Amino acid sequence: MEKGWAELGIVIRTRRKAEGLTQEQLAERAESHWTYISEIENGHRNPGINKLRQISKGLGVSLSEMIAEAERSTSIVRQSEA
Repeated sequence: MEKGWAELGIVIRTRRKAEGLTQEQLAERAESHWTYISEIENGHRNPGINKLRQISKGLGVSLSEMIAEAERSTSIVRQSEA
Protein backbone atom coordinates (compact mmCIF):
# COMPACT_ATOMS: atom_id res chain seq x y z
CA MET A 1 0.00 0.00 0.00
CA GLU A 2 1.17 3.49 -0.79
CA LYS A 3 2.22 5.57 2.18
CA GLY A 4 -0.39 8.24 1.51
CA TRP A 5 -3.21 5.77 2.12
CA ALA A 6 -1.58 4.44 5.27
CA GLU A 7 -1.11 7.99 6.55
CA LEU A 8 -4.74 8.78 5.83
CA GLY A 9 -5.75 5.77 7.94
CA ILE A 10 -3.60 7.07 10.78
CA VAL A 11 -5.24 10.50 10.51
CA ILE A 12 -8.69 8.91 10.66
CA ARG A 13 -7.75 6.85 13.72
CA THR A 14 -6.15 9.84 15.47
CA ARG A 15 -9.14 12.10 14.82
CA ARG A 16 -11.62 9.37 15.82
CA LYS A 17 -9.86 8.84 19.13
CA ALA A 18 -9.59 12.59 19.72
CA GLU A 19 -13.37 12.80 19.31
CA GLY A 20 -13.78 9.95 21.81
CA LEU A 21 -15.45 7.73 19.21
CA THR A 22 -15.23 3.98 18.86
CA GLN A 23 -14.88 2.43 15.43
CA GLU A 24 -18.51 1.35 15.76
CA GLN A 25 -19.67 4.90 16.45
CA LEU A 26 -17.71 6.33 13.53
CA ALA A 27 -18.99 3.56 11.27
CA GLU A 28 -22.56 4.43 12.19
CA ARG A 29 -21.96 8.11 11.43
CA ALA A 30 -20.24 7.21 8.13
CA GLU A 31 -22.90 4.67 7.11
CA SER A 32 -20.35 1.90 7.11
CA HIS A 33 -19.33 -1.14 9.13
CA TRP A 34 -16.79 -0.99 11.94
CA THR A 35 -14.61 -3.64 10.27
CA TYR A 36 -14.31 -1.40 7.20
CA ILE A 37 -13.23 1.53 9.40
CA SER A 38 -10.71 -0.77 11.07
CA GLU A 39 -9.30 -1.88 7.71
CA ILE A 40 -8.93 1.75 6.58
CA GLU A 41 -7.24 2.76 9.83
CA ASN A 42 -4.83 -0.17 9.57
CA GLY A 43 -3.97 0.54 5.94
CA HIS A 44 -5.66 -2.54 4.49
CA ARG A 45 -8.31 -0.67 2.48
CA ASN A 46 -8.25 2.29 0.12
CA PRO A 47 -11.64 3.97 0.48
CA GLY A 48 -13.28 5.79 -2.39
CA ILE A 49 -13.93 9.51 -2.36
CA ASN A 50 -17.58 9.15 -1.32
CA LYS A 51 -16.68 6.98 1.65
CA LEU A 52 -13.95 9.43 2.65
CA ARG A 53 -16.53 12.24 2.56
CA GLN A 54 -18.82 10.24 4.85
CA ILE A 55 -15.97 9.49 7.24
CA SER A 56 -14.80 13.10 7.34
CA LYS A 57 -18.37 14.24 7.97
CA GLY A 58 -18.63 11.67 10.78
CA LEU A 59 -15.48 13.12 12.29
CA GLY A 60 -16.72 16.69 11.92
CA VAL A 61 -13.82 17.75 9.71
CA SER A 62 -13.57 18.68 6.06
CA LEU A 63 -12.23 16.08 3.66
CA SER A 64 -9.62 18.55 2.40
CA GLU A 65 -8.35 19.13 5.94
CA MET A 66 -8.08 15.39 6.56
CA ILE A 67 -6.16 14.85 3.32
CA ALA A 68 -3.87 17.82 4.01
CA GLU A 69 -3.04 16.37 7.42
CA ALA A 70 -2.17 13.02 5.83
CA GLU A 71 0.00 14.76 3.23
CA ARG A 72 1.86 16.68 5.93
CA SER A 73 2.52 13.39 7.74
CA THR A 74 3.75 11.76 4.53
CA SER A 75 6.02 14.71 3.81
CA ILE A 76 7.55 14.55 7.31
CA VAL A 77 8.24 10.82 6.91
CA ARG A 78 9.86 11.36 3.51
CA GLN A 79 12.10 14.13 4.92
CA SER A 80 13.24 11.90 7.76
CA GLU A 81 14.08 9.11 5.30
CA ALA A 82 16.28 11.40 3.19
